[in-house]
Amino acid sequence: MSTPYQEALGRTLISREVRERIVLVGVTLDGHDAAETDECLDELAELIDTAGADEVGRVVQRRPSPDSTYYVGKGKAEELRELCLAVDADTVVFDNELSPAQQYNLEKLLGRTAIDRTAVILDIFAQNARTPEGRAQVELALMRYRLPRLRRGAKGAMSQQAGGIGTRTRGSGETKLETDRRSVQHRISALERELEVLGRTRREQSKSRGRSGLGSVTIVGYTNAGKSTLLNRLTDAGVLAEDRLFATLDSTTRRLALPGGEPVLLSDTVGFIRRLPHALVESFKSTLEVATSCDLLVHVVDASAPDPEAQIAAVRGVLDEIGASDIPELLVFNKADAAPGTAAALASRHQGSVPIAAATGEGVDALLRTVADRMRSITGVVELLVPYGRGDIVAAVHREGEVVSTVNEDDGMRIRARLSEASAGRLAEFVVARQ
Repeated sequence: MSTPYQEALGRTLISREVRERIVLVGVTLDGHDAAETDECLDELAELIDTAGADEVGRVVQRRPSPDSTYYVGKGKAEELRELCLAVDADTVVFDNELSPAQQYNLEKLLGRTAIDRTAVILDIFAQNARTPEGRAQVELALMRYRLPRLRRGAKGAMSQQAGGIGTRTRGSGETKLETDRRSVQHRISALERELEVLGRTRREQSKSRGRSGLGSVTIVGYTNAGKSTLLNRLTDAGVLAEDRLFATLDSTTRRLALPGGEPVLLSDTVGFIRRLPHALVESFKSTLEVATSCDLLVHVVDASAPDPEAQIAAVRGVLDEIGASDIPELLVFNKADAAPGTAAALASRHQGSVPIAAATGEGVDALLRTVADRMRSITGVVELLVPYGRGDIVAAVHREGEVVSTVNEDDGMRIRARLSEASAGRLAEFVVARQ
């Protein structure tokens, strides 16, 4: 018997049995420019390719505001229909977010599936989720997205196309719709409870790591910026690293020794993207907690991207949404091997940042030194007087922090070391001064 996740995954929004033919639509609204729309559509084309489909056409329009019926105007919608017939398109994908009513009206006019950027991103996440927690998070986001899009006469709770759509008759069709809604709502509640249990387990593990006294560093960044490649370079984590969007969704934590010898816990996160669906941010909050509770964020930026500054802004927007905007940030401009001039220019523009090439190792030593310096500025220096018979305490200081100096005195060993608050608290009986 298939699991609910497998059933939801079986109805993802873009078929993988054959590569679908997709027409992309972008609308430039007041306050935005055409170049921004083109760039977003290029990124949407990458998303479509990652999902397993091909772009066969593109339509753009400038409007002061979205049309309430079709998002684009009626004339442009009819033009879109003619283009779909001419190129034999299976699906139309809007870069802008469609309301359930707009999606319904478009599908009725076009005679084919109409979805938006959010649906494509959810589809890719559904393909790439591997762990039980990741699958539950993706399924929850899918359910939340599809709940308001259930339709009277649909063949199933997750159907995109609906037979008998728009009928106003009462009876079995309405009953089936309400049954579908209740079924999805119950599944959402069950997933929320499951993720709360998994979240508590994750938080306990985080507390356990915190009690170890080790500093924590989290890698964040735009999707495909090279976060997993950097994690593998620094820790031999063996995380999947591919040149495609959202190759990995699950957080990984490894121990890393900095140049001064002090150990830290290094974690990565799911990649961010412009207009990352709110449903995904909500569903992945337990995974993203690793970014809200660390000492330092290593923000990896693809220096070879068309608009690195826009990607930086997108990542910072998500960090603000999850409550991590106040955590110290170190910008790292990756792929300097592909765009050395751009990486150097970006690094000079952003004071304190580091250009690297994670794939080749170029600049990684400088990055480690910078991380060590930033972590030292965060951790305080304490002075401890440890009796000569307490070798276990001396070992703990070396294990959990960075020893600055040691002096042998009559009544014990005086040690100056950089320690986290947690470590200093556990060793409080031996602390004689703080700096």
